[in-house]
Formats: sequence, C-alpha cells, structure tokens
Amino acid sequence: ETICRMSCPPALAAAPVPQPGPWRLSVAPMMDWTDRHCRYFHRLLSPHARLYTEMLTTGAIVHGGMHRFLDYDEREHPVALQLGGSEPADLAHCAKLAQQWGYDEVNLNCGCPSERVQRGAFGACLMNEASLVADCVKAMIDAVGGDPKVPITVKHRIGIDHSESYDFVRDFVGTVADVGCQVFIVHARNAWLKGLSPKENREIPPLRYEVVHRLKQDFPHLTIVLNGGLADNATSLAQLQPGAVLDGVALDGVMVGRAAYHTPWILSEWDELFFGQPARSQPLAPYHTHENPEALEPGKVYEFDIEIWPTCWVFKAGHRIRLELMSFDGQHHIGHLRGTDTFYHDTSRPSHLQLCVIPK
Repeated sequence: ETICRMSCPPALAAAPVPQPGPWRLSVAPMMDWTDRHCRYFHRLLSPHARLYTEMLTTGAIVHGGMHRFLDYDEREHPVALQLGGSEPADLAHCAKLAQQWGYDEVNLNCGCPSERVQRGAFGACLMNEASLVADCVKAMIDAVGGDPKVPITVKHRIGIDHSESYDFVRDFVGTVADVGCQVFIVHARNAWLKGLSPKENREIPPLRYEVVHRLKQDFPHLTIVLNGGLADNATSLAQLQPGAVLDGVALDGVMVGRAAYHTPWILSEWDELFFGQPARSQPLAPYHTHENPEALEPGKVYEFDIEIWPTCWVFKAGHRIRLELMSFDGQHHIGHLRGTDTFYHDTSRPSHLQLCVIPK
C-alpha cells in the first residue's frame, strides 16, 4: 500500500493591512510565461494580486495584430500592459490602445538586459537615457489624457553594469518623476549589459534591497515597489514591514517573479497574508470556476503539455500505463458540449509520455 501525503509549510503571520494600495503585491511580467492563460490561472489563486502581461514591443502591437496581443479575459483585472520601446510616438499610440482595451496600467520596461532588446534600443539600456525615458512617459501620459485609471509606470534596475552609484538611480527616478510618473517598480539588481545572459542577470548581480528602501526614503510621495529575489511569502512579508531596512521607511509593494510561476501555490496565501481577505484556495481544494471562456477552434491542431502530478506510484519494467484524455472536464462537463478529438503522433506532431527513472 502506498500513501501520499501533502505537507504544508508553517503558517505565516499576516502583515498589517490598514489600506492595501494597488501595487501591494503583483506578479512580474515574464517573457513567454505571463500570457493570458498563465494570468487567468494566477487570478484563480489570488483575486487581488496585480497581474502583468509579458513585455510586448510597440512594433509587435502596431504591426503584428492588436487583438492577438492585447485581448485578455475580463476576470484578469487588475491587469497591466508592459511595453517595450523607445519611440515616444509609438509608445503613446500603444498606451492609447491599452486605454481603449481597458488595461489598468501601462508599464514601460527599462530593466530587461537581453542583447536582443538592447539592439532595439530599449529595456535596461534606457536607464542611460533618463531624458528619453521622461519623453516617452510624458507622451504616454498625454496620450491617455492623464487618466488616473490608466497610470503610466516604469520598471527598472538599480544601476547599469558594475557601477553601484546610488546617485545614478536616484537621478533617473527624479527625472522621470518630474514629468508625472508616480509608480516605480525597482528590480534590486544592476543590469550587466555585456557578458551575462538574461537568466544570469537575474542571479549574478547582487541584490541590494537597501537601495530600493532608500529611494522610498528620498521620494516618499512616489509609489516604490521592490522586485527581485522574492522566492517565498516570508521574504515578501519581511520587505513590506515598516522599518525593515531603514527606520521610518515602508515600501508600497513587492513584485514576485519566477517564484509565482515555479511555485504558484504561494499565491493562494496572498489574499489572507497581504490583503486581509480570506483565501479562496485550500490544500487539496484549489478554487476553480470550472468555466471555459476560450473556445477551441474546430479543425486546429493544439499541443498540450499535461503534467501527471502528484503521483505516488512506482511502475516496474513491463508495466503498462493507461492515460485517458477527455474533451470535457470530468464531472463538470456539459453533455451537449462534449466533442470528438483526434490525437496525432507522427514525425511532424510527435506525442510522448515522459516518466522519470528512479535508479536502483
């Protein structure tokens, strides 16, 4: 007999939440990850977290099909559109589209260090051109008519390459704030523009949380959100505590990146810990509306990665495994919506089942 048990981490004490602001807790924009399906999943786990699209370039939106990139599910709110670009006119056009689509925020990426992004003259390299960033932000603010329902925000690093001058990031924030930007999401690492991959840029440059807290101290009227290295809820809670790093200084929020993707269950605790609201999901009882708002296109071939988890079985050599796939959601299906599916397994569309091997 095999018994499978789920162990839960010790309960954390909720942070005081007198009046949580819009940026108290959010999921970072992550390329190829935070698409509309990922965001919808995160919303099921936490109804109050702020969600962000993956970075979308102005060129892709303007020339690649607006609906393809901008459509989202209404249940994703509050949801922000992150833009990549450095041409004020193009950014202004996309900000206006974001307003028309009903996004709750437009965020300008000034933190991505990848060489491909640098070749497009945007991302982290824009921190070297604070006046250009200010022009871009001003153009976007004007495009939405200063609408407070669509704030224009900036996500950036604390420095470029190996320089650790606080004056650099302070002056960057000051310059951009002067044109009306009120929200700065700060990845607490430098961006090394040469010699590191994007992944290494998230790990090798040291975290310096004190710089972010110092920005809040110097700009108390701005909303300052910390990003970087927040691997669990305890770390996020600690950074939100008043006086966590500097006496009398309290950050306005934290933004969680890859931990929200690799360990999404942490979001199930966010509403109770950070917003003072009861959690909707419990261990072994995740909240789900059992709705399917996005219909599949008849005749189109889709690829699905289906993870069989958790499993408590160990199969011996020669055993057979039966995998049953259905075109409906078990007992929650609606009878007349059941369909017939064709499974492909050929050279151009290979299907496979991947199992781990436990050595003797």
